[in-house]
Amino acid sequence: MATLLLLRHGRTTANADGGLAGRQPVELDDTGRAQAGAVGQRLRGLPLSAVVTSPLIRCRQTLELALPQATPVVEDGLIECGYGAWEGQPLKKLAKEKLWPVVQQHPSAAVFPDGESMAQMSARAVAAVRAWDARVTAEHGPEAVWLACSHGDVIKAIVADALGVHLDLFQRIVADPASVTAIRYTPLRPFLVRLNDTGGDLASLVPPPAKRRRRATRPADSDAAVGGGAGATG
Repeated sequence: MATLLLLRHGRTTANADGGLAGRQPVELDDTGRAQAGAVGQRLRGLPLSAVVTSPLIRCRQTLELALPQATPVVEDGLIECGYGAWEGQPLKKLAKEKLWPVVQQHPSAAVFPDGESMAQMSARAVAAVRAWDARVTAEHGPEAVWLACSHGDVIKAIVADALGVHLDLFQRIVADPASVTAIRYTPLRPFLVRLNDTGGDLASLVPPPAKRRRRATRPADSDAAVGGGAGATG
């Protein structure tokens, strides 16, 4: 299957002020714009078969700066969690709410007032990336690489699904602004190839051309490399 690169948007004015932006039209601040430019340098040269994005402006701005030649496709399934009445509130104030410990310790049960549940967010985001991954693979082959720009909690939920862990554990995962996370889906299991990468070389995420080997001796695409394998260049 194809390789998915999950890109979180750059830092926003809400991030800098300690607020919860949610689906509000907050934009990148100067640091976020610099982060988007920097990740663009790392993404430059990668043969991206598709670029999709959350509809929110902070993701679209990130891609405009990082991949100015791309034509992103808006995917509503990648939009930020609907935090409802929590949106626009300072995090230090929200930390005093009765729902806060539920969000931290039992997020699968968290339903935001006048908003979305975290379980709903996870389900629609995972469904969106899996559908896109199947489409990219069908159209461009199993060695294709594609990119999706989204939000912190959304990316963490997608990673939790890829790891096969319960949503209640997703707060253990980190997705920093302008970080890249790579997932490769296969018929049997997903592989988390890279997590929260904010500075490494991304060229190694492009799968090498498939080598022709006898079918009887070739491991299945879903098989893990016993002993760890030789890495992307092996």
